[in-house]
Amino acid sequence: MGTRTTDTTATDTTTPEAEAPDKTTPEAKAPDVTAPDTTSKDATAPDDAAATDDAAATDLMEGLPEEDAPGSANGVATGAGAVVAAGLGLASVTGTWLGTLMAERQTLLGQIKLQTGKTSDQIAAVYGTPWHTTALVNGVFAALGMLVAAVTLTRARATWARALAWGGLALGVLGLLIAAGMYLDLFAAMPSMPSTPQPGGQPPMGH
Repeated sequence: MGTRTTDTTATDTTTPEAEAPDKTTPEAKAPDVTAPDTTSKDATAPDDAAATDDAAATDLMEGLPEEDAPGSANGVATGAGAVVAAGLGLASVTGTWLGTLMAERQTLLGQIKLQTGKTSDQIAAVYGTPWHTTALVNGVFAALGMLVAAVTLTRARATWARALAWGGLALGVLGLLIAAGMYLDLFAAMPSMPSTPQPGGQPPMGH
């Protein structure tokens, strides 16, 4: 009986020591639980950069005035108006095909009047009237250019459109001054026929 009791006690005392390594198992698995997941961050980095660029572009477009935004109807209209104003102003200074055509028509009408005896002033019919007609046409183009430029300046906000409109306005004013000078014969007087001696008149003294 005494020997059996001793064996049982020895067996019971060795059991906790055999189970001791099991208590350290959670500590060995701890690094696996806290391992950082870098794969998901790398995969989403390009998407975040693209979203940031889109947001910046949207903010930039919203910061522009409505009439200056690319593709807006008002911006296109003011830009076209500035180009038209500059073209009309330049045409008023250099002349147009319409002015040349009208001058040639007046020259033809003057020749017809001379041949039919409806006028006796050859210079006015062949030269003066066509010259004044060209001045009138150029003056009309200048006035139109100034009008379009003035309207464009009241609506345009873009720097390039305003600069082009101001250029068209300056050319229109210059063209109008040139046209007025041509019509009023300020740059050169109208040619005149030299006076001819009367038939049967006395010759000059000394001959």
